Amino acid sequence: MRIKKVLNNNTLIIDDDGVEKVVMGLGIGFQKKANDLVDRSKIEKIFTMTNNQEYKKFKEILETLPAEHIHLAEQIISHAEQTLHTELNEHIHVALTDHISFAIERITAGMSIHNELLEQIKAVYPEEYAIGTWAQRLISQTMQLTIPEDEAGFIALHVRTARMGCDELTVPVDVSYAIRDMVDIIVSDFDLTLAEESLPYQRLVTHLRFAFQRLLNKQPFHGMDDDIYQVIKEKCGPSFQCALRLRAYVEAQYGLTFPDAECAYIALHIHKVADF
Repeated sequence: MRIKKVLNNNTLIIDDDGVEKVVMGLGIGFQKKANDLVDRSKIEKIFTMTNNQEYKKFKEILETLPAEHIHLAEQIISHAEQTLHTELNEHIHVALTDHISFAIERITAGMSIHNELLEQIKAVYPEEYAIGTWAQRLISQTMQLTIPEDEAGFIALHVRTARMGCDELTVPVDVSYAIRDMVDIIVSDFDLTLAEESLPYQRLVTHLRFAFQRLLNKQPFHGMDDDIYQVIKEKCGPSFQCALRLRAYVEAQYGLTFPDAECAYIALHIHKVADF
């Protein structure tokens, strides 16, 4: 391994038997120059991106953003992969690093960060949100800044997107928006003030998340005995009608349809949240 370019004290572009790679490690580039041998003992991470466009973006980020911001992002990505026991989509090295650096700039400048999907992200993606709060504490301690909880939610979305193998923040945001809108319909129907930390609310949101994901993934739903279905329809009338309105919303917005039995299951959760 020989050095092609020193990006900073902790990052190099190297040649490894004709293959260009990016390597990171504390002090690996200190007092080094092109064509020097790489100190393998200092290598902490090696990047060989399969997407050339992504690789170019990543090199640009490494050359332009503060090394401290890059190191923070890589710590968060490593923690996420270890926690989730999976390798995240390589795009996260570009997207999350750029996002974190921009967020730090905004907070340092006194600008506020608001995440209107925060409560939905907490409920729908608890594993990713836990990683987001870990990252929030890490950035706060490292940069000596007060990082808002909203930022933990944004980081969680980046992790979720990469976990799903996506390049852009699309599917997770769509699911969160859908669940938020369904909850808003329930609140409007019953004039409720929901306790978002309550167990019935958490169960409702979790159920809606899995139901919506079954629709997206075209997975089968659980059936229901006809007699039980009729009992729920009669005993939980207002909740059942609300569930039908949720089905109509999903049909109109996404072209997907909850089966009758699933509407009954959703009605049961609405019934508990509405505390009839």
